[in-house]
Amino acid sequence: MRKFKALSVALLAAGFVQAQDIAEARKAIDAEQYDKAKKTLQSIWETKPDGRVAFLLGNIYMKQNVTDSAKFYYQKGLAAPENGKLNYIGLGQIDLDNGNASAARANFDLATKDMRKKDTEQLIAVARAYMSADKPDYKAAIAALNKAKTNNPNDAQVLLALGDAHYGDKNQNEAYAAYRAALGIDPTLVRAKVQQGVLLKGARAHAEAVKTLEGVKASNPSYGPVYRELAETYYLWGVHEPRKYNEHIRKALDYYEQYMNMTDYSLASRMRHADFLILAKDYKALEVEAEKMRQLDKVNPRILRYLGYSAYENGNAQVAIESLNEFMGNPSNKVIARDHMYLGLAKLKVANKEDGSIDEALFSQGIADIQKAVDMEITMTNELSEVGKKLFSDKKYLESSKIFGIAISNPESRNYTEDILYYAITVHTVNRSLEADKVDAASVEKAIAGLDLIIQKYPEYQDAYYHKARLSRLVGKDEIMAQEYENYMKTVTAKGEEEIAKAKAKFIEAYNNIGAHYANSDKAKAIEYFNKTLALDPANEYASSSIKVLK
Repeated sequence: MRKFKALSVALLAAGFVQAQDIAEARKAIDAEQYDKAKKTLQSIWETKPDGRVAFLLGNIYMKQNVTDSAKFYYQKGLAAPENGKLNYIGLGQIDLDNGNASAARANFDLATKDMRKKDTEQLIAVARAYMSADKPDYKAAIAALNKAKTNNPNDAQVLLALGDAHYGDKNQNEAYAAYRAALGIDPTLVRAKVQQGVLLKGARAHAEAVKTLEGVKASNPSYGPVYRELAETYYLWGVHEPRKYNEHIRKALDYYEQYMNMTDYSLASRMRHADFLILAKDYKALEVEAEKMRQLDKVNPRILRYLGYSAYENGNAQVAIESLNEFMGNPSNKVIARDHMYLGLAKLKVANKEDGSIDEALFSQGIADIQKAVDMEITMTNELSEVGKKLFSDKKYLESSKIFGIAISNPESRNYTEDILYYAITVHTVNRSLEADKVDAASVEKAIAGLDLIIQKYPEYQDAYYHKARLSRLVGKDEIMAQEYENYMKTVTAKGEEEIAKAKAKFIEAYNNIGAHYANSDKAKAIEYFNKTLALDPANEYASSSIKVLK
């Protein structure tokens, strides 16, 4: 009997130690110290396989985008004597990432079947899977968490996850209420405090977000994620306040270095750092980080992405093409829009030769890659304005028009008004000397449609009328041409004599073109417009000779 009791005590003690170790691993995961957490969990697994341990290991690998390793542990976990069902949830997230929602639901059902009424762990995990999927489903997450909240309304982890789900669903008020409720139950829940700062960051209240996060940092100086959130807040603050961009970006980069020191310098952490360096446009540091990653793992494909990006930005477009082609050529790699964008831009740079000529075939390949990037993610159009302007300044108008033609496919682009004007100018320049049957009518109409959007939004924007008039003439729409020249001159005239004086050459162009339009249908009106030209430019040969012919 004494022997049995001693054995029972030993088993209880071992179970207590294991529970403590799992709690420490969870703490490390929350602090984003993933290598530390993996070592702890792998040690537990080797001592006593447990489904919860396998599930946590799988989740870490999912966070690090190593799906094969995640799947390995989930499948191992299913066979564990305890807590194996949790691993159905991990497999369900993989199903979601693969676009198989019905298979995911089936796995989630297996995980939650026969759950005790007060249990919440499974439902929290299901909700986290929905939120972490490549295409998050926040409403499904909220539904699972509301069920968990009904089961146990005083579970702080349920409320924390509910805050995350509402935040993802763009419901700031509900998210804040959930985080506040979570802290009311567990005031030590640092993640909830950080998320309150994240809410302010999302609302562009950058100063208030920094104040909140600095407060969290002061009371929890060893909590790594707060440094990352400070870095990201300062980055966004710089983006939204350009005059202080350099000041804020320096703070952002400094905080990110502190985050790295607080977590670990594993390959996964370095990759997250590299992603931030791309956002911050610190390509020299990105190249250094990429080289360090290559020393750690010569075969990890994402390193090729970082090498490609940094090579392009640091002036070595050929290396960028080679790195990105190697990365994108592997069908197992997940290609994103920015990969296509950088590959396309690198090809454009190499296609523009030093002697001023262009490799048209390579340039066309680059345009195709850029189009793929925009097709995948429409906001990529924001990246194109400077590229198009550079070609324009080099007097490569056809090539410039191709870039701006892609850029204006997004009317919500931050550069849209300027881009459509450049597109209109380049299209006009390319086509103005061509015979009518050689004019690229499709590009002309596309430019006109863009100008119409500008006119609708900014009816006093005079240049939009002017360029629409010029383009309309190219496709034989002379009535529209005349009307838009009139609209242009009316808009300029309303702004006063100084503006009229600056527009003298364009007024002469307008009067001559309107006069030519009326020459065959209303000679008196035509002469009237040619006389308006002569009032501005008495030596204008076209106007004076036209009047002679008409008389």
